[in-house]
Amino acid sequence: MWRLIRTNTNLLSTQHSITKPVPVSLRPVDYCTSQTQDTVRKITTILNHNNWQFLLDSSDLPTKLNPDVIRSVIRENRVGDPSRVLSFFLWSEHKVGTFQNLDILSLLVVSLCKSKFFGPANDILERMIRTCKSPFDILGAVDVYRECDGSKSNAVLFDMLIGCYRKMGFLDKAVNVFMGLKDVEFVPRMLSCNSLLRELLKMNQMEMFWKVCDRMSEMKISFDVYTYVIVINAHFKAGNVNEAKRVFLEMGGKGCSPNLVTYNVIIHGLCRVGRLDEAIEMKKSMVEKGLVPDCYTYVTLVNGFCMENRLREAKLVLMEMSDMGLRPDVIGYKSLIDGFVTQGDAEEALRIKDEMVTHGIRIDVVLYNTLLDGLCKAGKMEKAREVMNEMIRTGIGPNSRTYSLLIEGYCGERDMTSAFELLDESKKRNLAPTKVAYCVIINGLCQYGNLQQAKTVLEEMISRGLKPNAIIYKTLISANTRESRFEEARRILERMKECEIIPDVFCYNSLIIGLCKAKKMEEARTYLVEMLDTGLEPNAYIYGAFIHGYSKSGEMQMAGRYFSEMLGCGVAPNDVIYTVLIDGHCRKGNITEAFSVFRCMLARGFLPDVQTYCVLINSLLRNGKMKKALVVFSELSEKGLVPDVFTYTSLMTGFCKQGDVQKAFQLHEEMFQKGINPNIVTYNVLIGGLCKVGDVKKANDLFSGILDRGLTPNGVTYATIINGYCKSRNVNKAFQLFDEMPLGGVPPDSFVYNALLSGCCKEGKLEKAQELFLDMLHKGFATTLSFNTLIDGLCKSKKLQEASNLLEVMLEKQVMPDYVTYTTLIDRHCKAQNMEEARQLFLDMQARDIAPTTITYKSLLRGYNLIGKKSEVFSLFEEMVAKRIEPDKITYYELIDAHCDEGNLMEALRLRDELLKKGMPMNIGAYDALVKALCKNEECSEALTLLDEMGERGLRLSFATCRTIACGFQRVGNMEKAAKVLERMLWYEWVSNSVNLTDLLDHNEHGWKSEESNKLLNQVA
Repeated sequence: MWRLIRTNTNLLSTQHSITKPVPVSLRPVDYCTSQTQDTVRKITTILNHNNWQFLLDSSDLPTKLNPDVIRSVIRENRVGDPSRVLSFFLWSEHKVGTFQNLDILSLLVVSLCKSKFFGPANDILERMIRTCKSPFDILGAVDVYRECDGSKSNAVLFDMLIGCYRKMGFLDKAVNVFMGLKDVEFVPRMLSCNSLLRELLKMNQMEMFWKVCDRMSEMKISFDVYTYVIVINAHFKAGNVNEAKRVFLEMGGKGCSPNLVTYNVIIHGLCRVGRLDEAIEMKKSMVEKGLVPDCYTYVTLVNGFCMENRLREAKLVLMEMSDMGLRPDVIGYKSLIDGFVTQGDAEEALRIKDEMVTHGIRIDVVLYNTLLDGLCKAGKMEKAREVMNEMIRTGIGPNSRTYSLLIEGYCGERDMTSAFELLDESKKRNLAPTKVAYCVIINGLCQYGNLQQAKTVLEEMISRGLKPNAIIYKTLISANTRESRFEEARRILERMKECEIIPDVFCYNSLIIGLCKAKKMEEARTYLVEMLDTGLEPNAYIYGAFIHGYSKSGEMQMAGRYFSEMLGCGVAPNDVIYTVLIDGHCRKGNITEAFSVFRCMLARGFLPDVQTYCVLINSLLRNGKMKKALVVFSELSEKGLVPDVFTYTSLMTGFCKQGDVQKAFQLHEEMFQKGINPNIVTYNVLIGGLCKVGDVKKANDLFSGILDRGLTPNGVTYATIINGYCKSRNVNKAFQLFDEMPLGGVPPDSFVYNALLSGCCKEGKLEKAQELFLDMLHKGFATTLSFNTLIDGLCKSKKLQEASNLLEVMLEKQVMPDYVTYTTLIDRHCKAQNMEEARQLFLDMQARDIAPTTITYKSLLRGYNLIGKKSEVFSLFEEMVAKRIEPDKITYYELIDAHCDEGNLMEALRLRDELLKKGMPMNIGAYDALVKALCKNEECSEALTLLDEMGERGLRLSFATCRTIACGFQRVGNMEKAAKVLERMLWYEWVSNSVNLTDLLDHNEHGWKSEESNKLLNQVA
């Protein structure tokens, strides 16, 4: 009936039966000795006198007192004066000591109750409860005396026993007595039932609550309105709203009309669970039945609306309350103020405060603090200070919380000066700053990087006897870690331990994350081990820090190990960790591993976001896998995700690098269709793509329309378009844009200057280039690239001395030359056959720890080859190989040529085989040198084989070299082979059909064909 779910659990672990032993005082008279009977008669006679106490004290009767005597005296005199009986009992205890005898106490309490001496009876019952552990023994003893006394109508005794147990906090025993009343044939009064139910509900003893309700039903005790109120309240407390409403409706059917309290309880219950509309309907029903809502009704509704953030409706209820002539109390207003403060509407909260003042309701410090909390959180510090001044004017002194709130507000507004002023003011008012105030100030100082002052405030806090908590230490550790002050962070952690404050996982989080960001992975690992030793379990942030740190360092094997450890410990990675791992693998070019992590992410139910897809797309593009990037891009769209501007721009970059500007512009149009606005980076990519394919005009049109799209060109935009014009040899237009940059608020940077410098050098405008270069030097824009560009320009213009001088200027300006600088100068000196200067530059670059490259060696090899110093050529090549610098094909050509000149035919052929084995082609010069060397060595057949090889590869041997082969055959009398040379020349269409063998041998390409040569040709054919 009373619960949604009934349980059959017994209230007590064992059932107690109530035994009714016959008391000694009620047994036959012959049980007592004649001496005892005589003593009882004498005491009874004396008790009839007013000076009984004096008479007893004057006799020898006190020496004859014992429990049997006292019990019999009380029994004999219980009908008379109950106060005289109680006084005798107390006098007896004074003579023989305190009684613990249950029979005597039961007899006395029954006698007192019969005479309506309820106060003393209650005291005796409390004594019985303290001396007897079992409520069933007390209940049985009392019931026996009650029955023997013939006073079964005296029901109050059992109500008192239940009440005593209840008031003394023994609710379980009170319930035991209540449940045992069936055995003593007694029905408790309704007041007793309601009091017990109310106390059980208050102490949340719901199982016993429902047992009492059930027993009341079994005893056919009709519930009154207060019982129903308690039961309805119990259902609301258990969350059984529908059952509470059912009981409410049942009241009418049981002939018990709900009163104001009943309605208030059900309205309160409905408001507490957010069913405000039903609560309002209940209030209407209440009015219809002639009940008038009171202050509690309205305040309950106000609180309910405030809890649901329906503040306007709460305000209307408060207005209705006033219209009904009820004066809203501070609780109703406080709920409204709390609500508006929570909602962030501090202004409305202030208006309500003013309304309270108008109604003469005194505002206490708690309410003022609520207002200050809202104002401070809203950053309205001036208004907060005004409210505090108002407090002081009205005689309400600010407390420690008031100052803490204002200090926190000023810290949030970065006004640490005002925060410290308030701290000092609180001290002057003898309000010791709280731990909260110090915590807020330390946090504020840490946020703004003032760590030294934060440390000072911490010391002051400790000196005032306040013990910093884990939050303060964590704040300090986190702040020092952010500033890379790891030693100080470690000291704070150690101090924390010394103060017996156990660091929690968040303290370790801050330190480990900071160390990982600083790539101090081993130190971070030390704290992870320490953390594990203390029994703390790493969370996703700690594992994420290690994975992020190792991924950024390129140590993907270690990152993968922590990822596996994380999964093994049952810590679920988040999408950020997956994205970091994918990005790390992508940066290392491990596309397979990146996709493996991606598939793992999908398998674990994580949906990749746009950023994850963007990482994959960018990686594929960096590795030249445009097709796969487009597949991933399509998958992104298929999953309903909208690519962001960065994803589109990355793909455009890929297309532009491939020279496919048309597809890049198709993506540009698609962006607009999907409502994604391109940013300046997007346009920089498109302009760069157009410039790369030489469409500078369209690039300029795009550049001109940037402002119309609400974007502002930046340095990269100007550098890209200027570079485009310079590469298309339109330096004048480039300089026009250069002059426009300051007008557009974009100062030219080193990229722009370098682009212009390169353009001037390519067009041979060296004077303009040098003028620009001096400007760059003055502005500090001259970089190694700038010097290299101008040096190259001067070298190409054969101004080698000026170029060399520029290297000296470069060193004076402490701009470090690189291998390009030295190689450019070395190459030009080699071409000019200034090998001494080239050699010196070669030695200087190595002295500066600048490693020569293949190009450097190639230039030197060519130079020494030109002047005939073959030994230098061979020596440099050996040095090059020893340094593991891979020769390129040009290097091999120079070596083959040098060895052929020196007659080292076998070495030349070996180098030729090595060249072909590496997949590098021979050029005409190398073939020519080999053929000549073979012919000189009278190995004309080998030379003819090379001629065929050249022809098959589409190369053409010179007429003179072919003649050398033919003449070689002629010298040894092998005219057939000489004719074969001409045949091959005709076959590969190197000469016209008019050329005959005589022309070839006489070096006369336009000679006539002799009869002999024709005969030989026919024979060969």
